Amino acid sequence: MTLLSDHAAPRSTQIVDRFHGVRSLTEALAAPLSDADATIQSMEDASPAKWHLAHTTWFWETFLLRENVPDYVLFDERWPFLHNSYYETEGERIARFSRGLLSRPSLEEVLAYRAHVTAAMQVLLDDPAHRTLIETGIAHEQQHQELLLTDIKHALFQNPLGPAMWSEPELEQAPSRSEDWTHHPGGIARVGHQADGFAFDNEGPAHRVLLEPFALHDRLVSNREWADFISDGGYEKATLWLSDGWAFVQKEGIRAPLYWGQGDREDQHFTHAGWQPRDPDAPVTHVSYFEADAFATWAGARLPTEFEWEAIARGQEGEAAAHDPEGGNQLDNAAPPMPSGAGGLFGDCWQFTRSAYLPYPRFEAPPGAVGEYNGKFMSGQVVLKGASCATARGHSRASYRNFFYPHQRWQFTGVRLAKDS
Repeated sequence: MTLLSDHAAPRSTQIVDRFHGVRSLTEALAAPLSDADATIQSMEDASPAKWHLAHTTWFWETFLLRENVPDYVLFDERWPFLHNSYYETEGERIARFSRGLLSRPSLEEVLAYRAHVTAAMQVLLDDPAHRTLIETGIAHEQQHQELLLTDIKHALFQNPLGPAMWSEPELEQAPSRSEDWTHHPGGIARVGHQADGFAFDNEGPAHRVLLEPFALHDRLVSNREWADFISDGGYEKATLWLSDGWAFVQKEGIRAPLYWGQGDREDQHFTHAGWQPRDPDAPVTHVSYFEADAFATWAGARLPTEFEWEAIARGQEGEAAAHDPEGGNQLDNAAPPMPSGAGGLFGDCWQFTRSAYLPYPRFEAPPGAVGEYNGKFMSGQVVLKGASCATARGHSRASYRNFFYPHQRWQFTGVRLAKDS
């Protein structure tokens, strides 16, 4: 899997450097695409690459430049209708499923829009009054970098030619063959964002939860294990599946992870570098929550809760020790050290939890349009933890809450098992 490396996503403490780093990385990711590549939309869940380039720019123009620079004039007053995503506060917008019908503006015009807004933002970057919203904008654009990659992968997959976005084969991480489990004693744990740095509103407020003793596997489920699941009739045994999951795979005819080849390509999978041999020891990815839950049942285990995953991941993001009384990262009345898990919790695949995406106690969405960012989606989705090979380095943290609907699988989603202990 190709990783967005540390040097590709600047980690400077200076917000000016971070702003320009994220803007440059978005354009570098889209550089291999033609105007036609950047325009297509393969399904309603995905958006064209050109739209991601423009929408992230609309965010800066709408919430920072328009509101805080008195003499700022919109680059094109018609474009907010095209590039607003879901902000009801910002008025009407083109239907999501119609984004791929926009042959105009051209990719060249969108890139000119980006350059214009990036230059205009210079007057605001050093003003501490805008720091929180700029941090949000940086994190927002990083999210769309990942979406740009996953959406174009799905679009190119529709082409019978199997076109490659990058000419070199994707690099596989050295697989971990560990069969160990990290055991946690349980107890009352403080979860949620607890540090001084940026976090999204859905990561708080920090609060306490009760954890029963449990264990989290030290590695992700592999392609080899998933092939065993398939060979054992995993997709044919209704007893393994949640009712909605069984109905979903039957209706859609799903018998393998997304992007796995069939027939002459049964040992291959589709990647950003086109069709490539599938490494049996690499983490399985592009599976839905329904598939993840069925596999866990088949394996005699279960999926972790988001709080179990977070309790093990504390200390893995390199910002705080696993036991940090000042940061509240410890179990109440527990002596250090607390278990922090094996490496690899962040960076290969987003990992499904069995937790519904719901607000934490005392959660309140921020006022205004930015309050629409997370809170209004807290219904019918599940929480994923960690980060994927397409996530900008430094974007995620132990408290980070990604979320998708149970049937969705075009993202880099994988499985880490848990069990009671």
